[in-house]
Amino acid sequence: MDISIWFFISSGLFLGWSLGANHAVNVFGTAVVSKMVRFRTAAIIAGIFVILGSFISGSGTTKTLTELGGINAIAGSFTVALAVAISITVMTKAQLPVSTSQAVIGGIIGWNIFTGSPTDYNSLSKIILSWIISPVLAGLFGFILYKIVKRYLKIWKIHLLEIDSYTRIGLIIIGALASYSLGANNIANVMGMFASAPLFNEINISGLFSISGVQQLYLLGGLAIAIGIITYGRNVMETVGKDLYKISPITGLIVVTAEFLVLTLFTSTELESLLLKLNLPTIPLVPLSTTQAFIGAILGVGLAKDPLSINFRVFGKISLGWIIAPLSAGIITFILLFFVQNVFEQKVINPVPYEISKSVVQKLKEKNIDTSNLTDLIGKRFYNKKIFRQELLSKSKFDNDQIFAIFQYAIVDSFRVDSVAAKNVLSTNQFSSSQINHLKTFHGISYSHKHDLESDLFSDSSLWEITGNKIADKSILEKKLLIENLFRIKEKNNSSIK
Repeated sequence: MDISIWFFISSGLFLGWSLGANHAVNVFGTAVVSKMVRFRTAAIIAGIFVILGSFISGSGTTKTLTELGGINAIAGSFTVALAVAISITVMTKAQLPVSTSQAVIGGIIGWNIFTGSPTDYNSLSKIILSWIISPVLAGLFGFILYKIVKRYLKIWKIHLLEIDSYTRIGLIIIGALASYSLGANNIANVMGMFASAPLFNEINISGLFSISGVQQLYLLGGLAIAIGIITYGRNVMETVGKDLYKISPITGLIVVTAEFLVLTLFTSTELESLLLKLNLPTIPLVPLSTTQAFIGAILGVGLAKDPLSINFRVFGKISLGWIIAPLSAGIITFILLFFVQNVFEQKVINPVPYEISKSVVQKLKEKNIDTSNLTDLIGKRFYNKKIFRQELLSKSKFDNDQIFAIFQYAIVDSFRVDSVAAKNVLSTNQFSSSQINHLKTFHGISYSHKHDLESDLFSDSSLWEITGNKIADKSILEKKLLIENLFRIKEKNNSSIK
């Protein structure tokens, strides 16, 4: 393995360490501050379950992050991760529980601005909405749970020593579960920027099971988070656990339980599958701000118990950190990208060709985008995003959503249909014989745009029909993605590009 790979992912490991140091408070802070669990015990448990969550369930939230901005060069990934880590470390030093998710989003948008890449506002709005919903939802859970616990403790009249014993056990269990969810949800923030690059080869363990390159990245990221929790996690606990609201053992248990519930809602692929089976709306899988969920839960419990005991001045200080983090990460990213590209002469973005074709124009018309001024660009190829963007804007005053759509359709992505590969790879358990035979009719045809491939291969609606049944529709979309990845080629075949 090239030693430079370890150098480049070192910023991701640094980011993981800073995330663990800053977010330890979110899973075991209440248990430690209330002196129900020793810090060393809490740190070890949290570290183990963070690693498990990162490795086992880390893939769910990564897709949303990459949709916002696909960083396609490892030097670019290194720079963005380093900028985010610097921003978070500074906030941690100031003993402020910062939102890593917000800092990562700021870094990605900084990369988009520097490279001229359009930002997907749909993905961004989905993530921002989760930032608003998660603390409110956690606060609601905290408020309700406190009222329920308070009521039943009066009814059951449990001895104080028994309550302490049950609370300590509960804090350990829910802390472990919350740590698992922390790893599963936030590993996308740590290693999601590197996931698209094939950095590690698949490892096969005695033919029993294999570990993919992405899973190896998640494992390394989980280890980095765990080390951050163990080595520096105690410091941030002081601000939240002692200054924002005086947390008792029982309220601490309620706070972490509320946070865990919110994390699970936005992370669990199993819950998503269940909702799909029931044909119900699904909750978007996004990298959540665990800090916001934690703070929201504390405020919910505080409002239920004694609103006057909440130190809103400290809350204002913490909220200011949530605003500073993404802004500082974006600015630092932009500055570092300039130095990495121009001083150290590293490629922060791999050139991707864009070309306006007649089919692209047709697709844009279907989106009600004015293409009257784009006809003279048909057949012209661009390899620089900034130049392509400037050329488009010189033709018409396209808004960001329109620019993003043009980029999506115009990107040149090479495909070649191979019926032999389809027969060998596509399992008959997943694909019907009719679907496989349909693909064979296009054998040998090459495409330079994804929508052209989709238009031909999936034109028979009876085979690839979207019915409105959520679980069946998800299966169809997954099949289409598998086919696209199967027929995608790295080097373009110019013999018969359609």
